[in-house]
Amino acid sequence: MTEVYFVRHAQSDHSVRDDRTRPLTDEGKNDTRAVADLLKSRGVEFIASSPYIRAIDTVGLYSLCSGLDVNIYEDLRERNAGGWQGENFFEFMEKQWMDFDYHIEDGESLREVQNRNIRALKRLLSEHNDENIAIATHGTALSTILNYYYPEFDFKCFKKIVNFMPFIIRLDFEGESCINSQVELVIHKEFKPRQKGN
Repeated sequence: MTEVYFVRHAQSDHSVRDDRTRPLTDEGKNDTRAVADLLKSRGVEFIASSPYIRAIDTVGLYSLCSGLDVNIYEDLRERNAGGWQGENFFEFMEKQWMDFDYHIEDGESLREVQNRNIRALKRLLSEHNDENIAIATHGTALSTILNYYYPEFDFKCFKKIVNFMPFIIRLDFEGESCINSQVELVIHKEFKPRQKGN
């Protein structure tokens, strides 16, 4: 059995506009201790991550303590929101959840996000069979993965976890088949997306 610990990143600083380089807040940095402690207690043997700084830094302390490298997978990145400029975030996301092919100019649909994240996950499952692995990820990307294995995971479920930073959920796999899931860590933080003009 392969245990996959999906680590939704800790609280990030939305005053930084660039999605790839947005750092963690001081609170977020402090919360990485809980992430490191959990991953250590579960004997995680391999770390994969989105290429975005907030994801890498969320597992960075565990990487330092364990001596394990953080291995970057471009397909694990967060959704590209395209031309979205800070209008009502949840209205935009609800449109995407109602239609997995909906996107705005230069942006990605949830189906596109799901397809590349699942592609990366299946590669990891093949290469790390019967290991305990961690994947540092994002709210939307993780939600599409959960929806793939649990179709009842919908927009309401997404809205629930959006205020969990960090959030760790374990999925157990036999081969590529998901056989179980278990929430491992929840830290509540208010999600504050940047607004138009900010």
